[in-house]
Amino acid sequence: MLGDHKVPLVSGIVFLSAETAERFLSTLALPPLDGCTYQGLDSGAEPLELSLFLDVLMSMAQDVNQENFLHGAPTSPKLADRLQGARAVLWKELHDLPLTMVYIPDGHYEYLTTDPQEHIQNLVKAASHGPHCSKMAHSYATHPLLVENGSSVVNSYLDGQVQVNSGSVIQNCHLQGPLDVGRGCLLTGIDQMGALALQGHRLSNVILQAHPVRIQNLSLMVYSLLGTEDQLQDTESSGSATYLNRPWDEFFYRTGICEGDLWGLGTPSEERSLLSAPLFPVLHPCEVLGVGDVLWFLGPGSRDHLKRWRSSWRVSWQQLRQHRDQERALKNRREVFFKQAREKLQKSLLGRKERSLLPIIRSAVQEGSQDLLLITLDHVASVAEDLGIAARALACIADLLGVMAGGEGGLRSGPAANKAWASSYQLLEKGLIADGVKQLATEREKWLSRPALLLRAARHYEGAEQILIRRAVMSSSQFVSIEEKALPAMGVWVNAECPARIDISGGWSDTPPITYEHGGAVVNVAVLVDGQRPIGARVRRIPKAEIHLCSDSGPQGTQLHTELTCVSLADLQDYCQPQAPGALLKAAFICSGTVSVTSQKSLQEQLSMAYGGGFELHTWSYLPHGSGLGTSSILAGAVMAVLYEVSGRAVDAESLIHAVLYLEQVLTTGGGWQDQVGGLIPGVKIGRSAPQLPLRVRVDEIQLPEGFLQTLNQHLLLVYTGKTRLARNLLQDVLRNWYARLPDIVQNTDALVNNAELCAEAFRTGNMLLLGCCLNKYWCQKKCMAPGCEPLTVRRIMDTLEPLVYGQSLAGAGGGGFLYILTKEKRQRNVLQRLLENTHGLERCSVHDVEIDTRKFTVWREEGSDTGNNG
Repeated sequence: MLGDHKVPLVSGIVFLSAETAERFLSTLALPPLDGCTYQGLDSGAEPLELSLFLDVLMSMAQDVNQENFLHGAPTSPKLADRLQGARAVLWKELHDLPLTMVYIPDGHYEYLTTDPQEHIQNLVKAASHGPHCSKMAHSYATHPLLVENGSSVVNSYLDGQVQVNSGSVIQNCHLQGPLDVGRGCLLTGIDQMGALALQGHRLSNVILQAHPVRIQNLSLMVYSLLGTEDQLQDTESSGSATYLNRPWDEFFYRTGICEGDLWGLGTPSEERSLLSAPLFPVLHPCEVLGVGDVLWFLGPGSRDHLKRWRSSWRVSWQQLRQHRDQERALKNRREVFFKQAREKLQKSLLGRKERSLLPIIRSAVQEGSQDLLLITLDHVASVAEDLGIAARALACIADLLGVMAGGEGGLRSGPAANKAWASSYQLLEKGLIADGVKQLATEREKWLSRPALLLRAARHYEGAEQILIRRAVMSSSQFVSIEEKALPAMGVWVNAECPARIDISGGWSDTPPITYEHGGAVVNVAVLVDGQRPIGARVRRIPKAEIHLCSDSGPQGTQLHTELTCVSLADLQDYCQPQAPGALLKAAFICSGTVSVTSQKSLQEQLSMAYGGGFELHTWSYLPHGSGLGTSSILAGAVMAVLYEVSGRAVDAESLIHAVLYLEQVLTTGGGWQDQVGGLIPGVKIGRSAPQLPLRVRVDEIQLPEGFLQTLNQHLLLVYTGKTRLARNLLQDVLRNWYARLPDIVQNTDALVNNAELCAEAFRTGNMLLLGCCLNKYWCQKKCMAPGCEPLTVRRIMDTLEPLVYGQSLAGAGGGGFLYILTKEKRQRNVLQRLLENTHGLERCSVHDVEIDTRKFTVWREEGSDTGNNG
């Protein structure tokens, strides 16, 4: 209630709780309230009208007494007793229920009006008010700048130069320019055929509408034309009746139509109104009718127009409403909706717009128009010159298939290696994108019959999308620069050791396709763990023409040792299966160009002719599996570096970064670029990638203030959580959400990049407090990117350590592995170790010293090494 003890409105929207609704409905079976329902009337009860506001809600009001409520409403003596009885029932059943009101200070109520101008003004006002106001809703315009502010375009497709002036409304239309819709117009339901007849016209202050009608078995389209100042019920006797905003006499003079054509000579003037005038042609005995058969009313008309009009069967506005085909009208609206939605979809994909297409996809499935979107997405994937665009189109098809499954059929995630899809995949791998997309669509038709098959098809479209992502990222290989140099002597070991990396901020923005669609920035540091570089590789030439591989992984004392020998090309064929023994090392031999699996020459012939023998390669990582410290990518960098060197070639660090990107695509593990940046570039640095293909990474080393390096080393620690990280599982969900362009994910990606730049500034200025804030913010951003990446045990560790740290985050994608922390006090390793050991459930966590490694990555030879056959 306002200060003057008045309410601004009787009532707006009324909400009845389940209990209230149940009790109210129960009263309708009691007399005399049964006279308010059709069941009561059909049972012989006397009709009774009640007000929702003045009867039902009034009975719940607490400041109304029973006497006033029962007798307060004046009515006829005949109804007084029955109304009093009805109110008595309502009071008894509902008065104890609470009634509350919410007052919206800025709210306003729009009453429906029969005045055309007011109706148009209300529609425009609705489009130009509120926090999400938009002059265009569910619409597409090829020339959006021609749609002026102060207009409203709803569910329409404006193709070409369609000018929509302020004060006009377009609804459910497919218009084609050139067309000038002047001020004060309302156009509704005009389809493509009607739009062709409209081309070149300039409309002003008129209402042009298309009406699907059904008359007996005929389905027809009738066009009506009114002026915005016309009043349907004004009669000639009133002296104010108009048509097309002018007196009827002017209309008759301009067109040649006469009163007798409309009402007949004997109709009294008080019965001659626009509502009853049969103006609108429905059917002609010889010709097809269209919008032109009412546009000529605007003049100047011709005798042919008049003759055609008189020869047509016509209806009045009153008759038109009686025959309107609502089902067909809704169908036409849906068709317009999906035409404009299809154009938006194509524009968003081909223009690389950061816009979620899931609402369009869900609407298409809801309305049964998924086939139209499938064809559109197939087309985009086929014609896109950018592999990234084609991959996103395939991802949208996967989403569409997933929505079609309707939440049934099992899990969306899973394998995608059914042999039925193999031929499609092979075409995509060869770069025959259009043929591959066509083959995918052919196979897809066999998988649409039930939810389980739809989800399996969706997974295989995600598999196809991954192929295109890999091919897109492989474009980075052009940034690998190789120089020839002398082969090392037989038996000379070529060595490389690498630090681990800690991602300080920006991770996930380096992950394809995010990195080449949005652009990425990551700050990370190269670190020694417990005083050593934990990752490395060494290789030497051996006389025997074979490849001997040895690898050790895991902390010293618990290492897993793997050893195998490749003597033929067949032994290398599983290089693209990440779980195969030695797959990464085999892929490195192939991606470095040391050997070729597609050569006509055998492995032994290739090795003997190029190198005079084979190779023995050893690799090691002293970090636990799933550490989150970038182990596999950094190891790939070390292996590629020593293989280039041992085969008589040299590369710089930038080339190695891109070579590892290429290798991981060949290996089919995907992954971004920040791991190898962290392990191959010393110290603190920020890597960046632009939103474009080919994908190129540029790295800037960050210069720290004097003494800040030592300070960081005294405050930075690692905590091993004992949990294996789940990056592979997380990756699939993250990429699905990114391709869907969920608003939270897009905004979070922006925040990741911005936080990385802020983090770089914290390093440059030596601001420890700001650096800690960046770490904490980064961890929140990771959790937004990949919900579920924080196990309960990790949360307990972080809560336990929080009072003692400036900031903390799990390394890598999250889920487990190492937690890195920036402590408030110096040299806190022993303090934190005791704290964790004395906390129930965290006794097995281990704290490790970290030192930022500022030494440049190098490859060196051990001169004078022994030869030997296999080492």
